[in-house]
Amino acid sequence: MADVQKPSSGQPNGDAPQKTFRVTNSPAIANAPLPAEGSASFNNYHLAGSVFAVTYLFQRIFLPFAKSWTTFFVLLVLLFLPVTVAYWTLSSKFGKRVNEKVPFPNRPQGDYIEIKSGDMDKWRGKKIPMQIFHDAYFEGKFEFKGDVLDVMEYRHDWASFEFTPALFKYVFVNLIPDVLLHSRTQDEEQVRDHYDRGNDFYSWFLGPRMIYTSGVITDITRQETLEELQDNKLTMVCEKLNLKKGDRMLDIGCGWGTLATFAAKNYGADVTGVTLAREQTAFGNARLRENNIPESQGRINCMDYRDIPANKGSFDAISCLEMAEHVGIRHYPKFLREVYELLDDDGTLVFQVAGIRTNWQYEDLIWGLFMNKYVFPGADASLPLGWVIKQLEAANFEIKSVDVLGVHYSATLHRWYLNWVSNKDKVVEKYGIRWYRIWVYFLAYSVIISRQGSASVFQITAHKNLNGYHRVEGIPSHSSIHAPIKTKISPAVSHASMWPGHKELRA
Repeated sequence: MADVQKPSSGQPNGDAPQKTFRVTNSPAIANAPLPAEGSASFNNYHLAGSVFAVTYLFQRIFLPFAKSWTTFFVLLVLLFLPVTVAYWTLSSKFGKRVNEKVPFPNRPQGDYIEIKSGDMDKWRGKKIPMQIFHDAYFEGKFEFKGDVLDVMEYRHDWASFEFTPALFKYVFVNLIPDVLLHSRTQDEEQVRDHYDRGNDFYSWFLGPRMIYTSGVITDITRQETLEELQDNKLTMVCEKLNLKKGDRMLDIGCGWGTLATFAAKNYGADVTGVTLAREQTAFGNARLRENNIPESQGRINCMDYRDIPANKGSFDAISCLEMAEHVGIRHYPKFLREVYELLDDDGTLVFQVAGIRTNWQYEDLIWGLFMNKYVFPGADASLPLGWVIKQLEAANFEIKSVDVLGVHYSATLHRWYLNWVSNKDKVVEKYGIRWYRIWVYFLAYSVIISRQGSASVFQITAHKNLNGYHRVEGIPSHSSIHAPIKTKISPAVSHASMWPGHKELRA
């Protein structure tokens, strides 16, 4: 890839001086060579004005004999959807960039991608809508010229971020119905289809820790390993929960049971993990036993979160790491009320969720729809931090601290990406080239998205907002990513791997 073309500090063509921009150069992350802004040109007032104006003109031109307000409002309802679609299409296609401090290199399309199918020839030499590109790439109709992540870093030079008919169709036919329904059966089918695909599939990018949530950087002067990032996160969560021997801990959406094992092994907690995935359940229980955690102290249950026995105050500590997105917007308040009831009045909740920024760019939304369709179907509750905080407070939680971990997720995803690419032959042999392509695109793009703030991860520590809560006793654990560690830590993976080809890794 060509070097980034930095703006000149002079006055090209007599224009005003352009501002320069700075790129980071930290070994902790994959640094952006072209941190360009996209379009966020959208205005609710303009949309509303367009709907009213089109309705008014339609009535005046085509129905001059029917000038009643009743006719107007009937037309307003009928025209709302097509006008809205037209507005989104035009504003996403022609909207102005947030700023132009980072100029595009304007290199030929052929420097980045290769067209492999005749039906894509119409895009030759043009910027390709990202949705059209990724769908065609998964089918082998496009190919990246070089490393996928490297080429995606320059996506603004060869792709556009406009809403397409296929995106509108997905929103109206799939996303909106899923948000409105979000049934128990839907959750079970989507989770099991995703997480029961095969432990080997996930091991090929998650590595021995088998943790599918963001790790944490503690040293920006070096490239911490994936295992270090995840052990940093596990320690931070347990310290924020102020875990002590004998504490009853619940991990909702526990994945492969690594946090449960870590907390039981290092802090002596009595841990219950809950997941809908059968393979995760078996894996997690095996991990507990292989780390000498008896069933009386640690267990993974295969169940819906709605089936957790709702005994008031059952747990001293509850963790829920990047599972609540799957709960759905409609069920979110009820879910948090259930968590509230399960938590002891003196207990602590660590609630980690992924979400998008409030002032989104069109790229953010197009990426989010890709994720919903191909990677995390049903995860419709990936929303801004303010919305999540409002929901927690409405459930009578008091917020103790918030850590924004987006760039930490970028580092984690970069390690996953490198693992995935290194295991390409294994993936293709067992699962086929299409699955490899979907995940290499997902991982590469997510490295960028989380680094640039399009989406982020919020780790929220909370407790019940009760008069009798002993807030002063929580001061020693009122800390952030640089929390002091009070416990001598051992990794949750201290045994031979549970799948062929992986060697034992220690923290």
